[in-house]
Amino acid sequence: MSESGHSQPGVYGQGRRRRRRRDRDPAGPGQNLSGPSRDRDYMPRERRDGSEDPPGPLLQKTPIILAKPPGERSKQSQNVPISGAPSLEKPIMLMKSRDEAGKPGTPPDTGPPVTGTGSAKLEREGQRPTQPVYQIQNRGMGAAASSTAVDPVIGQTKLLPPERMKHSIKLVDDQMNWCDSAIEYLRDQTDMLVVGVIGLQGTGKSTIMSLLSANTPEEDQRAYVFRAQSPEIKERGGNQSCGIDFYITQERVIFLDTQPILSPSILDHLINNDRKLPPEYNLPHTYVEMQSLQIAAFLFTVCHVVIVLQDWFTDVNLYRFLQTAEMLKPSTPSASHDSTGSSGNDEGSEYYPHIVFLQNKARREDFCPRNLKKMHMTMDKLMAHSHLKYKGTLSMLDCNVFPGLGQDYLETEVNLFLLPILESDGEDALTRAGSALGSGVGAGAAPLFSLLPGYRGHPSFSSLVAKLRSQVLAMSRSQLSHTILTEKNWFHYAARIWDGVKKSSALSEYSRLLS
Repeated sequence: MSESGHSQPGVYGQGRRRRRRRDRDPAGPGQNLSGPSRDRDYMPRERRDGSEDPPGPLLQKTPIILAKPPGERSKQSQNVPISGAPSLEKPIMLMKSRDEAGKPGTPPDTGPPVTGTGSAKLEREGQRPTQPVYQIQNRGMGAAASSTAVDPVIGQTKLLPPERMKHSIKLVDDQMNWCDSAIEYLRDQTDMLVVGVIGLQGTGKSTIMSLLSANTPEEDQRAYVFRAQSPEIKERGGNQSCGIDFYITQERVIFLDTQPILSPSILDHLINNDRKLPPEYNLPHTYVEMQSLQIAAFLFTVCHVVIVLQDWFTDVNLYRFLQTAEMLKPSTPSASHDSTGSSGNDEGSEYYPHIVFLQNKARREDFCPRNLKKMHMTMDKLMAHSHLKYKGTLSMLDCNVFPGLGQDYLETEVNLFLLPILESDGEDALTRAGSALGSGVGAGAAPLFSLLPGYRGHPSFSSLVAKLRSQVLAMSRSQLSHTILTEKNWFHYAARIWDGVKKSSALSEYSRLLS
């Protein structure tokens, strides 16, 4: 290129005539933005990437426009605000020049927003923005986003109601192996309650758990979420439940139904079918007792409430079994910085659940206030050395079962609740009572006495189940671990606890003592 500039493109023609007009303008030489003048040397400036500017006059850069897709922009373009903070559902337009993004004199607070690679450069240089400049919502949703309900604050589709389970599924199978199918029904939320049950064979564990979770006494028992014993199984003395069954309600309450503890039918199945025992167990009855202790210790670790079900008062061996399972319970994992315990006792952060003693198939004499007081005193003495929360969280006096008794009638009130024999809302008993009264007075008075309710000595079964359910669901939900667990975290935590219980050295040592 010569000094006279003859080889420069645009010297003769329209470019030169425009330059002459600008030379005649009164503006100063510093405002000439179209290119270098002829009276000074032109030095091509270097870019950051090492390339040089292309020859010829500099053109104004095309502004960048960030907007939503044309389908959504056509629907909402008439509602774009002129000033103020833009809404997330409306198109967001951001205009800037490419040359202004790299000016060093622009302050970080008032400069133009930086997007794309500019934000990555800021992060590499250590300047992190306090908040995102813009956010594109509903990308890829298309017409589905306009048909569903969208929250204008967060721009996300609202959560659908949780799916309702139709029946229970296996959490632990009959081979005492963990099952992963329950994770599909769990969510990432912490407001949950875990209720488990243990009891001897034939006490009605599956029936009670079905009534507490999803069914009513008026429904057919074949439609219960936890399958109860069929008449054929009762005739041969078998058990219905094997392992641990899982069910979660739409109120996010997890119910765990278990196989009977110390079950004679499971022992009979081991002996008659020549089932191979694990190598650490020599005798079948030792293996059955170890299975029962594993289940009880597992429930004491992962449940907020454990229901101990019995159908007669009372078996001393059951309380010995509970104390043994409490002794073999895995210790609660705690963080090193966590020094506050939920119970406030000497055990620190060690977790113990609420224990509810449920007396099923109670007789009329069991509802007598004098007998009820004796039952509370006996159970309090049997559980005096236990750390389980067996009193102070459930009361039959608070739910108006005994309207004539005061709150101070029971000096030591245990978490005890009584349920009568399940009938079709007492219709059979009322019919028998009405027919007996009518036959003794005469034919003319029979219709009058048939309308009077028969004396049962306790409220109906349906009302007592409703009162029990309301008190169980209202119990405090203590923290199971040193961290707050979601439903899915609880599932993984329970799987780890179950694996630890099966490999527990304390259980192995206890089994050697029994054998």
